[in-house]
Amino acid sequence: MMTRLPRKNPPHPLQSPDTGRASPVHSPIQTCIPNKHGTQSPGVQSLTGKRLQRHADYQRAYAASRKRQSASMSWFLARQTPAYAGAALPAGPRVGLTAGKVLGKAHERNRIKRRMREALRRHVDMLPAGFDLIMHPRRFVLTLEFAKLEAEIVRILHQAQAEAVRMSQEVSAL
Repeated sequence: MMTRLPRKNPPHPLQSPDTGRASPVHSPIQTCIPNKHGTQSPGVQSLTGKRLQRHADYQRAYAASRKRQSASMSWFLARQTPAYAGAALPAGPRVGLTAGKVLGKAHERNRIKRRMREALRRHVDMLPAGFDLIMHPRRFVLTLEFAKLEAEIVRILHQAQAEAVRMSQEVSAL
């Protein structure tokens, strides 16, 4: 009769091989892209640290903002506020994406959000500092050419920057 040795399971892909603990997968990642001279230059950051995540954050942003319209989506811009009295302000601008059931089935809503996240990721540096931006896409974003979607998001980010300047001037005038 043969004795079996205990089988060692391979490490989970999100675990560090040396410690077995989960690696920091939710930290913002900065990629390095080789430029034409062969040297590495920092690439575009991910949206990981710049996303609205809590329902309460969305509710605060909705309460403090006005709805604005563009050709392919509605958007809201609100000054960041602390979560509670004495809390620190969020570090940097944040963006939120919503896709309600009216947009289609789950796989269609997820595809819309993936496309929008990628377009935002490419222009994350254009988010207005000290503000939260929430975007509500319309259904035709699903079939819109990516270049047109990206151009629309860039246009919204420019409008959001101008609105942020206007809102900051109104507060300083008071």
